[in-house]
Amino acid sequence: MAPPSFPQELGLSIIGLGTQYPPYTLAPSSVETLSARFYPSTPSMQKVLAINRFTGIDTRSSIGTPDHPLVNQSRAPTIAELHNTFMTDGLPLAVSAARKALLEAGVPPEAVTHVVSTTCTDSANPGYDHYVAKELGLRPDVQRVLLHGVGCSGGLAALRTAANLALGHGARGKSARVLVLAAEVSTTMVRSELDSVDELQETRIGVALFSDCASAVVLANGIGEAKPPVYELLGWQNRIIPDTEADLGFDVHPCGWKVVLSPRVPKLAQGVVLPTYEALIGDLPPLPERYGKPADFDWAMHPGGATILTGAEKALGISAEHMRASYDTYINHGNSSSATVFSVLDRLRSKEMDALAPGGVVKEYVVGCAFGPGITVEMCMLKRNLGTRGISGLQTPPETESEGSSRSDDGEEDAVVPQTERIREGDAFISEALAGVELD
Repeated sequence: MAPPSFPQELGLSIIGLGTQYPPYTLAPSSVETLSARFYPSTPSMQKVLAINRFTGIDTRSSIGTPDHPLVNQSRAPTIAELHNTFMTDGLPLAVSAARKALLEAGVPPEAVTHVVSTTCTDSANPGYDHYVAKELGLRPDVQRVLLHGVGCSGGLAALRTAANLALGHGARGKSARVLVLAAEVSTTMVRSELDSVDELQETRIGVALFSDCASAVVLANGIGEAKPPVYELLGWQNRIIPDTEADLGFDVHPCGWKVVLSPRVPKLAQGVVLPTYEALIGDLPPLPERYGKPADFDWAMHPGGATILTGAEKALGISAEHMRASYDTYINHGNSSSATVFSVLDRLRSKEMDALAPGGVVKEYVVGCAFGPGITVEMCMLKRNLGTRGISGLQTPPETESEGSSRSDDGEEDAVVPQTERIREGDAFISEALAGVELD
């Protein structure tokens, strides 16, 4: 018997987004400050500090500064101390992001039917999602799912899970309003990572990349009244690269989690992104003829690192401007693991990002992509509702495809170039520094 075919329209839409970064920012010098305070100068430490200066990240968002009591002590914090900080500092970020998404969606707390959450920087029972639901005043019978072990791909994995739950609810004729949450507090692991650099003489670059953030979206299934979509969710694809478990991960440790990141990751990611895209396109209903090759779309790529972004450009034949919101987020906030991709989607719809669209043309279709442990790649196809651009404060947006490209050259579209060129220089430096090094 042939499998049933999916309908041309799934009826799934993101009707609200919210991002909440913490109040502090860390310059590259913050790692140098902690290194000088607590660790001797060794070849491995100096190599890490050199890489730290060339990541392309200007600032990483953080719940504190190098003077925060958790990291400014004689030893690395324990996993219990890290959990307490996640609950006191990370939980409010999640609540704030959720409230922003619900407000834009016009969905009151009592109308939320499901909560799908993820984090890779906390582990407790009940999970943080329980306390977010309590703080928001969600119904006692709200259906909750908390994903763990999916790392940086967690945001899109949670969206995929939410989509399947919403479709299931729709099959029963029920309205679904799914709150999708991602929250991470990564910067508090800095001492644990520096401990490993010092004690094991390893070159570990996670200490220079990760940041703190919470983000949320509200997914609706097309049943019942709802605001116009910000993005329609048209389909998704996920796959695992075989035998890569040792290349990317987050190992549990008494002092939190240790980043597992091998030098093979950029090449592995570069090799799988195009086949995953082709599988995604092949699984979708026909798109307009002008959408076929990767460069025909805008891309919300999880900015895992400079080498991930530049590798995607090469593999897909796209430019930095196609991933402008990814670069912008990476430069100004760093890699916030699972929470980053929703932040990128939120940023992509802003007036500033529309002004940097390739050729001044804003794309109606957007590909979301993220890589996580496994190695897993998550990808989805979104259709942006350009009619809702006023939500992000747009006044005179650039042209869409249907309007043509007649913008005057005011130089705005070139603003991203110096930043991305600086990232490419850092990419080359990091690749050379990591040659032959195994990170574990």
